Amino acid sequence: MPEKINVLFVCLGNICRSPMAEAVFAYTVKGKGLESQFRIDSAGTASYHVGETSDYRSVQTCKQHGIIIDHYARQVVMQDFREFDYILCMDKSNLADLQDMQPKGSKAIIKLFGEYDPQGERTIRDPYYGGIDGFEKNFQQVTRCSEAFIESLNLR
Repeated sequence: MPEKINVLFVCLGNICRSPMAEAVFAYTVKGKGLESQFRIDSAGTASYHVGETSDYRSVQTCKQHGIIIDHYARQVVMQDFREFDYILCMDKSNLADLQDMQPKGSKAIIKLFGEYDPQGERTIRDPYYGGIDGFEKNFQQVTRCSEAFIESLNLR
């Protein structure tokens, strides 16, 4: 059996967008019967929320769609660049931070997760300081991106 595809989702604090993307992607993968082919995790570029549970609005939004978030925030570490094949981040600030952190010889492909959005919304905006509508918008976007990213991998 070939090695798993290791995917890490990254935002700033790892309590809103990236744990939602992790949960939605895992749900999508499972729905396609591909869960044995992936290792999926999420992390933040900053340490603000390390050890905390996900934002209740992310949890609530996912739950309304039948998806459970079970994640405690963590910060990106150097080992992530060696272990993960794809590090998919939510915005250009995350992208720049990750590119600055990436060690030479890293195997990780670092991209905006939004590059996979068929509607062309490259940035998955931080909903933290807004209302619940921002979380639903994020949910719809990470769902589209999850489908398109899986499709781009041409798995059988």
